[in-house]
Amino acid sequence: MKQWQCVVCGFIYDEVAGLPNEGIAPGTTWADIPEDWACPDCGVAKADFDMVQI
Repeated sequence: MKQWQCVVCGFIYDEVAGLPNEGIAPGTTWADIPEDWACPDCGVAKADFDMVQI
């Protein structure tokens, strides 16, 4: 499992934790995040920003 950080706002997506409040179950890999998903903090679309593996 990996963590990914939004380069715009610093939001961290943790694959282990998922985002249950966003409807993303724990254990969901970054690759399985829907393409229309947007960063919950800054609203940037998944396809529109680079994520860095931390």
